[in-house]
Amino acid sequence: MYQFINTVLIGITSGAIYSLMAIALVLVWRSTRVVNFAQAGQALVSTYIGYAVIQSFHSFWLALLIAMLAGAAVSALVDALFMRTLFKRAAQGPIAGVAPIIATLGLLGLIRGLLGLIVGTKDMNIRPPVSNIGYTISGHTLAFSPLKLVIVGSVLFLMLVLSLVFQHTNVGLALRASAYSPEIARLAGVRVDGIRTLGWALAGAAGAAAGMLQTPDGNGALSPDSLEFSLLLVFGFIAAVIGGLESLVGAVVGGLLLGLVLAFVLTYISGSLVFITAFVVLIVVLLVRPNGLIGTKRVRRA
Repeated sequence: MYQFINTVLIGITSGAIYSLMAIALVLVWRSTRVVNFAQAGQALVSTYIGYAVIQSFHSFWLALLIAMLAGAAVSALVDALFMRTLFKRAAQGPIAGVAPIIATLGLLGLIRGLLGLIVGTKDMNIRPPVSNIGYTISGHTLAFSPLKLVIVGSVLFLMLVLSLVFQHTNVGLALRASAYSPEIARLAGVRVDGIRTLGWALAGAAGAAAGMLQTPDGNGALSPDSLEFSLLLVFGFIAAVIGGLESLVGAVVGGLLLGLVLAFVLTYISGSLVFITAFVVLIVVLLVRPNGLIGTKRVRRA
């Protein structure tokens, strides 16, 4: 009984981390129609900045705030200095639709390489800001601690705030308009380039939160070649597609679903099947719901 409960709790916590990365990917997609595979690299840079703040001021919460601000700044610079130029130059090319996506893969490799040159490959540790010892009920220690409660709460809070921004503010309307019809948005007075950069900045902040919250929850190791950040990108992308790339709520649902499935596979079947299971879940969902669990069909009106 307790093994089942612990498996569910592990799945929820892991899924919450995947959801944060999925939210970051969805934010870029909704504002620019690009899948940003460099998001993991940007999150890695932000996490290193957060680590430096912790070393100087010994405060995880201050580091989390600064890391999110740094993540927003790094993502905004990537869009302003790199993606805008790429969009303009690739607009008339034969691979205009996929060129930005391919470029983000190259950018991911570049970021990791530069980080390796700057900080080296030695693992660094981030201590959890609150206890990571599970709550105890009737003598049984659960796989759910104050740290995991912070992670889940942070995901739900970000989802709520960002959903409200997208659905009920002029900024959200401008972000959607700039993604779907940039020409019409410009005619309506929207500064499309600036709005798209804002979308990237919001995604960078969400990705930074994922990196900062994942590192102390895992083995505590931070390095440019971190496998955890690679898996975070892969599972975050799968979660975003499962939930529906158009939906922030879908990103959270997809992340939690994926986390639960992988936790049960890890506990009851085999850890060696976790990675392949993620892709099996993705294929099954796409066969049943091509637009994702929360996604909707796009309808064009004459």
